[in-house]
Amino acid sequence: MKKMFLLACAAAMAGCSPVTMTVTLFADSSRLVESQVKRDKNARDAKVVLIDIRGVIAEKAEGGLFGGSGVSVDDLAARLRKAEDDSSVKAIILRINSPGGTVTGSDMMYREVRRFAAETKKPVVASLGEVAASGGYYLALAADRIVAEPTSVTGSIGVIMPTLNVSEGLNRIGIHSRSIKSGRNKDLANPLEPMRDEHYAVLQATVDEFYERFKGLVVDRRTRPAVVGVRSLEMSRVDELTDGRVVTGERAAEFGLVDQTGGVSDAFAIAKALAGIEGATLVKYYSEGSTRPRTAYAGGVDSAGMEINLVQIRAGMLSGAGYGGVYYIWMGP
Repeated sequence: MKKMFLLACAAAMAGCSPVTMTVTLFADSSRLVESQVKRDKNARDAKVVLIDIRGVIAEKAEGGLFGGSGVSVDDLAARLRKAEDDSSVKAIILRINSPGGTVTGSDMMYREVRRFAAETKKPVVASLGEVAASGGYYLALAADRIVAEPTSVTGSIGVIMPTLNVSEGLNRIGIHSRSIKSGRNKDLANPLEPMRDEHYAVLQATVDEFYERFKGLVVDRRTRPAVVGVRSLEMSRVDELTDGRVVTGERAAEFGLVDQTGGVSDAFAIAKALAGIEGATLVKYYSEGSTRPRTAYAGGVDSAGMEINLVQIRAGMLSGAGYGGVYYIWMGP
C-alpha cells in the first residue's frame, strides 16, 4: 500500500511538470488589519501608524542568519503602502528594535522609507528601542526625527563580512582542497584552501565601499540645516563615532546621532507636531488571521501586553547564511 501511494505521488508530480513559480517582491498590504493602540480625546479621523521593525533585517527574512524571526523588506513595504493609501494617516513612527542585518536589506528599507516620505509628504519619526544598532540605525536615518530611549544601544556604524577558514584543520587529517577556477579571484575567501592576502584585499575594498556609503549617509542626514528641536552631528567626532562603537541613547543625543531621548509617547507627540495636528489615534497593522499584537510602551499603552525588545544574535546563526555575506550588523552579546 505504501509503495502504491509513493508511486501515485510521483506520477502526480510528473503530470504537473513543468512547475511554474511566481515571485511577488512586496507583500499584499490588503491582508493587514488595523489595531488601535492609543487614542487622543481630540483625535477625530487623524491617525499615526506605529510600525515595528523587530529582529534582524534582510531582503527576505527566512532561514540562515535570520531563522525566520527577522523583518523583511516585504513586511515594511506592505505597511508603508497601506499607510500611503489611507488619507487619514498623517504620519508614521518606526519603532526599531534591531541589531541590523544585511547591507542590501538595510539599504532597501532605507530607500523605501525615503520614497514614502518624498511621495506622501507624511512625516516619519524613528523611535529607537532597546537595540537599534548598525543597520537598525541606518534605517533610522531615513526618518525626519530620531528619538532614542535613554538606555537604547545604538551606533555600531560600520560593516562586517565574516569569513571562516578550515583548510589547516582539514590538512591535518589528510584532506586537501584544490579549486578549478576561471580566474585568480573566483574563489575569494574559499574556506577550504589556505588564506591569501590578495583575496582579502579585494573583499576589504568592498567593505570599505559600503562603509563609506554608511558614513556618508550619517553625515548627510545628521548635518541638515538648523531646525528647532533637531540636534546636529558633532562633526569633530565623526571618525570616532563611526568606528563601529555602540553608544547609549543618552550619549547618542549628546553627540547628535539622534535628536533627543524619549519613548514612543514622545515620538507620537513629535509625529503629530510635524503633521500639524493636535490629536490622533495611534494604530498598528498586523497580518489578518494572526494574534492581535499587544504592546506595553512607555506611557501605559495597552498595559495588558508586553513587548519583548531584547535581540540576541548567536554565532551559530551565521552558519546557514554562508560566510560570503556583508552586514550592517552589531555582533554584540
